[in-house]
Amino acid sequence: MIKPELFDLVELLVDLPEHNLIMGEKGTIVEDYNDGCYEIEFSNDLGETIALCSLPMQQFIVIWKAQNKTWLSLTEKLTALIDKLPKEKQQKVLDFTRSLYQ
Repeated sequence: MIKPELFDLVELLVDLPEHNLIMGEKGTIVEDYNDGCYEIEFSNDLGETIALCSLPMQQFIVIWKAQNKTWLSLTEKLTALIDKLPKEKQQKVLDFTRSLYQ
């Protein structure tokens, strides 16, 4: 699992209608509360903050690491997504992936 750190870019895995945010929106970690929750800032194309949310790790994945200034590979992002799923859904992902070879 990739540990989220300050200033990493993350992508939402859920809709947050109370903040007008949808799955796939990107934000930046601006605070680590050391309890599994992170403060994430979402901004528009002008750099203006549109939402500031405290979110648990289960609601996002890291897609860019600030420390080494690198994007995560597709494999790393898929692994992060699958790791967050319950075991039975992980098995369904495996079964689906196998079906792609037929």
